[in-house]
Amino acid sequence: MYILMTAPRFETSERACERLNINPQTLYAYVSRGLISTNPHPRDSRKRLYSSADIDLLHTQQEKGRSRHAIAASTLDFGEPILHSKLSSIRGGRYYYRGVSAITLSESSTLEDIFEMLCNTKITSQPRVVSSELIMPESTVFARIVGVLAHQMKTSGTHGNKQNAYYLLRLLSSNAAKTAELSAQEPVHEMLGRSWSTHPQAPDLIRRALVLCADHELNASTYATRVTASTGASLAACLMTGVSTLSGSLHGGLTDRCLRWMKAQCKQSPPELTPSSKFDPPGFGHRLYPEGDPRPLEILKHCKEPESWKTTRSQILDLYNTHPTLDYGLALLEHELNLPKGAGFAIFAIGRSVGWLAHSFEQRKTGALIRPRAYQNKPS
Repeated sequence: MYILMTAPRFETSERACERLNINPQTLYAYVSRGLISTNPHPRDSRKRLYSSADIDLLHTQQEKGRSRHAIAASTLDFGEPILHSKLSSIRGGRYYYRGVSAITLSESSTLEDIFEMLCNTKITSQPRVVSSELIMPESTVFARIVGVLAHQMKTSGTHGNKQNAYYLLRLLSSNAAKTAELSAQEPVHEMLGRSWSTHPQAPDLIRRALVLCADHELNASTYATRVTASTGASLAACLMTGVSTLSGSLHGGLTDRCLRWMKAQCKQSPPELTPSSKFDPPGFGHRLYPEGDPRPLEILKHCKEPESWKTTRSQILDLYNTHPTLDYGLALLEHELNLPKGAGFAIFAIGRSVGWLAHSFEQRKTGALIRPRAYQNKPS
């Protein structure tokens, strides 16, 4: 299968120091702090090369200035790290769960495996079978997920341990599939695949996507979830915060937007785009992955892509020099597997709920309330 992607760019230490106007010692300090990723030099084993994307980001931050207001503003716009976490990280165009490549994990792991890994626990007790009374009657996936979380917020108390967290994961999955038939042993991806599709590859493709969605550093929904967790709210409330934030059209809601746009675009034969400086194709362009988001690329390796989608993706790369995001991969799965409407978003929400739960436990452990300060510009 032909996949358009660009190899990550790397630079010599001399060029990196020149661009950032720093000395080699400072460059090495940036590397040790995880701000710049490196690769071995292909022709000189004594040297290393440095990520151009990371250097670009640091250079942009330098140009913004280091005033208190500039630093505060940059933390809200893919800028300065503001929380310490051991759960996931993004380095050199790749991302990792507890230091292990998420792409590698997606090859064989289940979402249950990732739950145990990120929440640092073992699913030891026999999980409760989801009762049919807890399958919400609403027609849309999003409404059923929100409905069951609202019910849990009212009935499950104010805390919750890791076994409760696993039960909540199963509740979300059952409501997304609109079935109470999830047995105590059946993995989430098998239940969703069986309920949603007759495609023979559906369970495995859904499994891969769930793992790829499980966590992604401090994204908007994860940060919102950590704020909620820091107040002492219940796990259900933390998940409600995450789902609510994910639903926004600039976050997980991009999955539905991307699918609608791709379907409309592909009605043309052949699909044809014209360049426009104001156009921002939904499901393309991730600022943390200027060389290409690895998540949709992994999905594309295993899921058939219609020729019209390939053509459109190629045109976007040529016209805008931008690559597909996770939303594109999830939209493709929903389209190609003929999944129910909203299933792409549901895969995102169910997978990411594992990360939200893990971040909730990690935040609780700090015992700190997240309470940033605001600043006002001085009147002129």
